[in-house]
Amino acid sequence: MTENTQQQPPATTPELPTQYAPAEVEGTLYERWVERGYFDADAKSDKEPFTVVIPPPNVTGSLHLGHAFEHTLIDALTRRKRMQGYEVLWQPGMDHAGIATQNVVERELGKEGKSRHDLGREAFVERVWQWKGESGGQISGQMRRLGDGVAWSRERFTMDEGLSQAVQTIFKRLYDDELIYRAERIINWCPRCLTAISDIEVEYQDDDGELVSMTYGEGDETIVVATTRAETMLGDTAVAVHPEDERYKHLVGKQIKLPLTDRSIPVVADAHVDPEFGTGAVKVTPAHDPNDFEIGQRHDLPNISVMDEHAIITVPGPFQGLDRLEARSAIVGALRAEGRIVAEKRPYSHSVGHCSRCKTTIEPRLSMQWWVKVGPLAKAAGDAVRDGQVKIHPQEMEKRYFDWVDNLHDWCISRQLWWGHRIPVWYGPNGEVVCVGPDEEAPTGEGWTQDTDVLDTWFSSGLWPFSTLGWPEQTESLAKFYPNSVLVTGYDILFFWVARMMMFGLYAMDGTPPFHTIALHGMVRDQFGKKMSKSFGNAVNPLDWMDKYGSDALRFTLARGANPGVDVPIGEDWVQGSRNFANKIWNATRFALMNGATVEGPLPDAAEMSATDRWILSRLNTVVAEVDAFYEDYQFAKLSDALFHFAWDEVFDWYVELSKTTFMAGGPAAEVSKRVLGEVLDVTLRLLHPVVPFVTETLWTTLTGGESVVVAAWPKDSGFRDAGAEKEIASVQDLVTEVRRFRADQGLQPGQKVPARLTLDGTPFAPHEAAVRQLLRLQPEGESFAATATLPVAGATVALDLSGTIDVAAERKRLAKDLAAAEKEKAQATAKLGNEAFLAKAPDQVVDKIRGRLAKADEDIARLQAQLDNLPAA
Repeated sequence: MTENTQQQPPATTPELPTQYAPAEVEGTLYERWVERGYFDADAKSDKEPFTVVIPPPNVTGSLHLGHAFEHTLIDALTRRKRMQGYEVLWQPGMDHAGIATQNVVERELGKEGKSRHDLGREAFVERVWQWKGESGGQISGQMRRLGDGVAWSRERFTMDEGLSQAVQTIFKRLYDDELIYRAERIINWCPRCLTAISDIEVEYQDDDGELVSMTYGEGDETIVVATTRAETMLGDTAVAVHPEDERYKHLVGKQIKLPLTDRSIPVVADAHVDPEFGTGAVKVTPAHDPNDFEIGQRHDLPNISVMDEHAIITVPGPFQGLDRLEARSAIVGALRAEGRIVAEKRPYSHSVGHCSRCKTTIEPRLSMQWWVKVGPLAKAAGDAVRDGQVKIHPQEMEKRYFDWVDNLHDWCISRQLWWGHRIPVWYGPNGEVVCVGPDEEAPTGEGWTQDTDVLDTWFSSGLWPFSTLGWPEQTESLAKFYPNSVLVTGYDILFFWVARMMMFGLYAMDGTPPFHTIALHGMVRDQFGKKMSKSFGNAVNPLDWMDKYGSDALRFTLARGANPGVDVPIGEDWVQGSRNFANKIWNATRFALMNGATVEGPLPDAAEMSATDRWILSRLNTVVAEVDAFYEDYQFAKLSDALFHFAWDEVFDWYVELSKTTFMAGGPAAEVSKRVLGEVLDVTLRLLHPVVPFVTETLWTTLTGGESVVVAAWPKDSGFRDAGAEKEIASVQDLVTEVRRFRADQGLQPGQKVPARLTLDGTPFAPHEAAVRQLLRLQPEGESFAATATLPVAGATVALDLSGTIDVAAERKRLAKDLAAAEKEKAQATAKLGNEAFLAKAPDQVVDKIRGRLAKADEDIARLQAQLDNLPAA
């Protein structure tokens, strides 16, 4: 049989309240778990480690439904591993979220009529720390509400002292290895946040703009170029054409007049230009476009910046001081006045980059920044997956990963912010550049200044799997818990975070990757599959649903939708359904306890059990094996579904109901079934616990008298199977289901009793007659019994006396009307499918729909005719 926990049951029969009230138990249970140290992780333990880091939520806000989803999956994994005897570390913490946090605090200052410059850098950073202290606890409280079994004593923050030392250490090492450098390149600049942002922090969307075609040069040396950003023409330093484009060979190498300026610019030949696109000639603005910058490098063109950090035009002349959009309109107007506009297309839909945080349109801008040379780091990150050191789940996500790391550009890591890890580089009065490690003294003296920029937030969060364990110190925790067993995260940050951790982990930890498995999940969407957003009006605060239905209900709904790498739709109705499931578990366990279900003593021998007992234990072991396999494959939806159907359908709706007559009869058979029911509930509650921890804790401790299901043993498949019992009970289920269907078809109420004669001799149903009658509300036949309907099922016969229970004439009339409608539907569908002209013209989906109507009509005709045949004579 399944593993017996041998708990000591209470001396008296345990009792449960009549209803489950999540709000009355969840908070108390969670604090009890924390106080008892169940979630602590001991680096000195000799148990096998199982490590997961929390993807650190930003300190700026609260947990959203996506966080609740991800935390539910991680918590389920870690709770199961803890029950299996592992030393589990689920590492909690939060990210300082540089740009986002600075924006929040700056908005607060704005309400006071101040800016960060009014405070100065040091005072502003102190203000941010103050804000963090006031707001940071909100996320921790929400994690407790959800039931997160994290090691709170190990909570970390990406700006705390230990992690700051890790950041400075790895920066110094990368710098010394010439993998960090400073250079002037084109970056993504946000004129609102006033900082550079990385490629992966740019969101592209189709915006309606304008495409303007205009002439450069004069007379025979005229050339037409097109642009969506006319304002950048003030910074043009060339026009480029393809080297083999015959139309422009006579112009290559010549200087042509740049309109609205007193400058002339060369025409250069460059293979980057597509001669088939537009006119085959492009304006080149090296300081404001990444592709143009590369052309400029190849042809030694000057870089002319025409805007400041606020995207205001700085070129002397009539456009100076205008915002970029104002300048765009003014410049097009000036060109039109000179007769240089050849064509204008408005609106012109094209892909435009926006800051992922404030949604401002990004401005490509030439800027001196710090960069990571990612080539060798990215190669190592790709090789670790290719050689099997790290597995990506689901495997089809590997291609997306390789597409990214194999084509990674150098990473701009400097940000023009005050909140964050300041770049540990000092500049001297004579051009000296000194990078300072954590144990080194910064240079002092007149003229020495530290770089004013801070590091990209993803730089510090990329160290998370090992910096949280004490690196660069060789701590016991680092030795015990690195690398992580699995990383559970959304596919949307595969590039943001996962690739960064892979590069840094392999570099800092001597080629050991930060985790063995990357388990990717999808995004939570609304019940119609639409992205959740406040602007769409469909965003959900998970606390609202937890308050209304309980944390277990939300968790079970999220887990039941979690197919690997696939987005998860969720609606309130589904959470309500999960609440009903929690209530079903509660009520069934309460019934079992009231009827003497027990975990006391060993299970009886199989020879002492009924077929019903052997069937449920056989199914129980099968489910244990299935759930284990699904966990190992990160199939949360499948394991949740398997547990739902086993608990609700097989245990509560069949085993409990089939056993009621045994309980009522009493005697040795009842005692056996009480022990079997106790075993089944014990194991089922332990299987359910990782996903629905609160209700299972209350029920399991009441049932078994055990300390806590959190530290109970995870069930094991004993290998017990009884195919004969499973077949026998399947036959009983078929019989009951068939008769129930017939009763429903005849309009009988579920609780309405009907006289019946059962002929079960020689069939699998014979031992179960009392249970069958109980389940089907079938009374014994009386002296006046008249079989008005007979149902043959698998060798058995169920004869029913429906006289007096239904109006036969009215029922015949109703069925005849429905049958006529079904036959008419069949005739119409058959006629259309027999019309060759119709089939030749109709779309495939229309034809398929009509075929479906025909199949449905055939099913309806067969069902209705059978109901008519089974009715007694009128």
